[in-house]
Amino acid sequence: MNPVLANLPTTIFTVMSGLARDLGAINLGQGFPDDPGPEDVRRKAAEAVLDGDNQYPPMMGLPSLRAAVAAHYRHHQDLALDPQTEVMVTSGATEALAAALIGLIAPGDEVVLFAPLYDAYLPLVRQAGGVPRIVNLAPPHFQLEEEALAAVFSDRTKLVVLNNPLNPSATVFGRENLSLLARFCTRHDVVAVCDEVWEHIVFDGATHCPLMALPGMRDRTVKIGSAGKIFGLTGWKVGFVMAAAPLLKAVAQAHQFLTFTTPPCLQTAVAYGLAKDDDYFTAMRTRFARSRDRLSAGLAARGFTVLPSAGTYFLNIDIAALGFSDDVAFCDALVRRHGVAAIPVSAFYDADPVRHIVRLCFAKSDATLDAALDRLGDVARTAA
Repeated sequence: MNPVLANLPTTIFTVMSGLARDLGAINLGQGFPDDPGPEDVRRKAAEAVLDGDNQYPPMMGLPSLRAAVAAHYRHHQDLALDPQTEVMVTSGATEALAAALIGLIAPGDEVVLFAPLYDAYLPLVRQAGGVPRIVNLAPPHFQLEEEALAAVFSDRTKLVVLNNPLNPSATVFGRENLSLLARFCTRHDVVAVCDEVWEHIVFDGATHCPLMALPGMRDRTVKIGSAGKIFGLTGWKVGFVMAAAPLLKAVAQAHQFLTFTTPPCLQTAVAYGLAKDDDYFTAMRTRFARSRDRLSAGLAARGFTVLPSAGTYFLNIDIAALGFSDDVAFCDALVRRHGVAAIPVSAFYDADPVRHIVRLCFAKSDATLDAALDRLGDVARTAA
C-alpha cells in the first residue's frame, strides 16, 4: 500500500457512528443534522433530475452556480470574485481541499497546520509530499499566538491551512487572530488554504471574517465553502473554491483528475439556494444557537464543564473535572454504558494530544438532545 495511507486507522467518525448503530446509541458524534434540510432546495434538485440535463457538466462547474457563488459572497462577505476565473465547483469541500493541496504543494514544501485539525488534512499534505509543521492550540479558547507562529513559519513555508470556524473546537477566529496570521503569510510569501465551510454557522451576533478579505491576502488565499454545511445537506457533497486566477488554475489542474465534475442537479439546486434571502441564514443560526444552548444548559445542570462554542454544530466538555484523563476510554464507555456516541478530541491531533476534551454535536432535534441528556444524567455524578 501507499505508505502514507497504510498505517492510518479507521476514522473516529466511522468507529463511533458504527458503534452507535450497533448498540442503538444516540449519535452526537458525527456532525450531521437529523432533519432533511430546506424543502425548496431539495425540490429544485428533484426538478433538475427530472427536467434538466443529467450529462457531464463543465469541469469548472455550471456557469449558473459559479455566478451564484460570486453573488453570494459579494452579498454576505463583500468579496469581489470573477465567476469565470476565480470560482470552481467541487464534489464537496474535502475534494476541494485535496485539489488545493495536491495542486499547490511540491515535495519538500513545509505546510503549517493547526491542531485540533480535520482528519483529512495530514494525509493529504503528506500524499502531496508536504512536510507538516503543526501548532497545537490550547483549550479552552484555542487561539493563535505569535510565539507559536514564529516557531513554525520560515522561508521554507509554502502553505498554511486554516479552518475557520474551527472544527472540532467550535472556535471562531476574529480579526485580531486573522491579522496576525496574515502578517506571517505576507512576511514569508505563504499561500493560505482556508477551509471556511462553517462560515454561516456562527453565533451570538458574530460575523464571519474571511482571511481573503485582509490586507495582502486577496491574491494568496484559496477559500473553500460547502453547500452541505450551508444548507444542512451533508450528503450532497457540493463544494466551491475561490481564489485569484493563477491559484485557481493550479487547483483546477488537480481537480480535473480527481472527481472532474459534480452532479448537475445538485449544482442547480445549490445555485438556487445561495440566492435565498438573509432571513433564511438568520433563522438557521438562531435555530442552531438554540440547540447549542439547550444541550449546553442540560450538560451543565448534570455536572459537566462545557467549553465555549462560538460556531459549527459542536460543543465540547472538559472531562478532567470528572476525574478522567483518557477521552478515548471515556467515549467508549459513554457509548457502551450510557448509549450516547461522542468524539474524543485527541483524535484530531498528530502528537501531544489534549486528552481531556470530548466533542458533542447539537445539530439535532429537541427530542434527540433531551433523550441524550436523560442518558447522561448519571455520568458526572457517578464520576464525582
